[in-house]
Amino acid sequence: MSYPEWNPRRGVLALLTCLLFSAEAFAASASRRNLVELIQQSDSILVGAVQSVSDGIDARGVPYTEVTLRVDEQLRGKHSGGTYTFRQFGLRAPRKMPNGRTLMTVTPDGWSRYTKDERVVMFLHAPARLTGLQTTVGLEQGKLRIANDRVLNATDNEGLFDGVRVSPELLKKEEAAMLSKKRGAVDAESFLGLVRRAVRENWVSQGRMKNER
Repeated sequence: MSYPEWNPRRGVLALLTCLLFSAEAFAASASRRNLVELIQQSDSILVGAVQSVSDGIDARGVPYTEVTLRVDEQLRGKHSGGTYTFRQFGLRAPRKMPNGRTLMTVTPDGWSRYTKDERVVMFLHAPARLTGLQTTVGLEQGKLRIANDRVLNATDNEGLFDGVRVSPELLKKEEAAMLSKKRGAVDAESFLGLVRRAVRENWVSQGRMKNER
């Protein structure tokens, strides 16, 4: 991977970007997002497998991690084709630059991390207007890994269902049981089935799914 020469002007932009995204990270970590908030605040909701993960520095000097996802299911969004590629702020690890300096602007703590071939459910914000960078809603809370037919985020799903209220007649028995969980992995099909119907039938906007936290 080659990098453009680091210069002060690009460095200032990268620093400002880091400060902006770090502020968002602090806000996200200070307040757990529940499922209603993940749905409300997402521009895209994608299910698939991570095909590749790389990093670099764009023409403005902003360090990024680039993720390409094979999209198996699109619960929200208008992405064409079978893959989706986005960039998140920060390098995967510190990097030695051509000028001999080491660039330390890595992905901040509390942000989503990606591994090739892992299966995921992702609640993504819209790309940032100035940089095109994207994050998952609630940062590490908005990326759930699918393994052994279970879904779990990096915070052990803590608070994911707190305050989530759904009209009882809409819920299957296993979904109602899932919503009572305080933390821990849950059945993948129950989770995805609930999100599919909530998005397709606009439960939140119609008041059939509420955030009472």
